[in-house]
Amino acid sequence: MTTSGVPARARGGMSIEELRSLPAAVSVATAARAFGIGTDKAYALIKAEKFPAKTIPVGETQKVATLSLWEALGVPA
Repeated sequence: MTTSGVPARARGGMSIEELRSLPAAVSVATAARAFGIGTDKAYALIKAEKFPAKTIPVGETQKVATLSLWEALGVPA
């Protein structure tokens, strides 16, 4: 457990400070890092409509809503 009350394993590969400093929407690669998974796995989850955070189509790519990412990781807003 961290001092923020969020278990380290729930934060994936990012610290609370990193998560809180993210812009409003992030790349799939950044979100994947936050979840502690690879980019290929993240895109597979998006394709299967099982990605744990809200994705936003932008042209031929995807962005991930940071607030949704925080919610999925249990980070207080």
